Amino acid sequence: MGKLRPGPQPLRNLLLLLWTVLNCSLGGSAQGSGEWTLWGSWSPCSSSCGRGLSVRSRRCIRLPREELCWGNTHEYRLCQLPDCPPGAVLFRDLQCSLYNGHPVLGPQKTYQWVPFYGAPNQCDLNCLAVGHAFYHSFGRVLDGTPCSPGSQGLCVAGRCLSAGCDGLMGSDAREDHCGRCGGANDSCLFVQRVFRDAGAFAGYWNVTLIPEGARHIRVAHRSRNHLALMVSDGSYVLNGNWAVSAPGTYEAAGTRVVYTRATGPEETLHAAGPTSQDLLLQVLLQEPNPGIEFEFWLPRERYGPFQEQAQALSWSLRQPQPREVEPQPPETPVVPAAIPPRTLSPSPDPCPPCPDTRGRAHRLLHYCGSDFVFRARVLGRLYQAQETRYEVRVQLVYKNRSPLRALEYVWAPGRCPCPLLALHREYLLAARRLVSSDGTQDRLLLPDAGYARPWSPAEDSRGIPRAHLGKRPTHCLK
Repeated sequence: MGKLRPGPQPLRNLLLLLWTVLNCSLGGSAQGSGEWTLWGSWSPCSSSCGRGLSVRSRRCIRLPREELCWGNTHEYRLCQLPDCPPGAVLFRDLQCSLYNGHPVLGPQKTYQWVPFYGAPNQCDLNCLAVGHAFYHSFGRVLDGTPCSPGSQGLCVAGRCLSAGCDGLMGSDAREDHCGRCGGANDSCLFVQRVFRDAGAFAGYWNVTLIPEGARHIRVAHRSRNHLALMVSDGSYVLNGNWAVSAPGTYEAAGTRVVYTRATGPEETLHAAGPTSQDLLLQVLLQEPNPGIEFEFWLPRERYGPFQEQAQALSWSLRQPQPREVEPQPPETPVVPAAIPPRTLSPSPDPCPPCPDTRGRAHRLLHYCGSDFVFRARVLGRLYQAQETRYEVRVQLVYKNRSPLRALEYVWAPGRCPCPLLALHREYLLAARRLVSSDGTQDRLLLPDAGYARPWSPAEDSRGIPRAHLGKRPTHCLK
């Protein structure tokens, strides 16, 4: 047999290229994997109440020599319907009951069946014969059957699967700390601090504002002090009004707050969030504060406002307006030289003398009828319309129905209040809480002819009873 004479090199390359193309077009070698069709529509939920499954499917389109498509033909999604009514038959119980009265293990004998949860595979329909010491497996449970009582997993094709944050069964998608499904914690900021301020007196002190939208909240401390939590309307969730709450779970701002208090001096607060409104964390001081650790995750767009509000916590909560610039008196207009100036008559004393408020009976009357009794130093005074506003630094609290800050505003009616407080002096004040009808103003009011005496150490022994923590004053009748 003769040998094939080799042709020119360009001709050989052309023949090789034509052979390759022809061989591929005729299916001479594998073409890779096929292609999926688009997903179909989701099916109705498998359950009429509670949790169930919805399923959708797709098909793999491939040529004869192509490999199978990579992936699943079916996808399952969790569907959540309103809770089942009390007394409703459970899904697994219903499946076992379908075999009641039917011969299963022989032509004559029948049994009543109830679910059995002690078998190895919890996604098999394992049913116990009532009144007998054996169970029987009837194959797989239907898709959407809970894996076990109280379990979050559902059986899908014989496997117990849980839903990811995307709602798909068996998905690994998880929420990040910002609440984004599959996120990378880049849309929020982590706030972690230690509050070490020590109050000058026993009572409620602000720790931090927990803004709306906060997640993964944790607070802890070790002392005999007590954590207190207040919502935006001023009402307490726990440990308010000088009463210590029991450990447990509390609903607040759209989330559940878990409050624990160990036998030792340790308290914790935990909440998953997100909060639907601002929360104010306080501490009820009974001893020096060794430090309160708190942390939470906050959306980035809320961090700036949170910083501003946190700085404002050093001022009164009932009057959250920032310190404003004292208004300057209007300038006296220049009188033209052609107009002779008027002769001003001497003005009488603008503020008449105040009535006498001395006496033990008067002192106790104001103490029992007031919401706040405290010693304070007057730092500033401002006339606004027909009111006088004092800025005071609280030195010592004898009685308070809600928390007092170190710096407070005290309002008095008129431009000549009685008594008139002098700047840079300390007074013993008996004030009331005044809330406007629309709830927009919440003030400390020093009523006309109220109790405001210059403080001296002797005042503590003149009939003002010291209100100790957890005890009512003994001189007042309720």
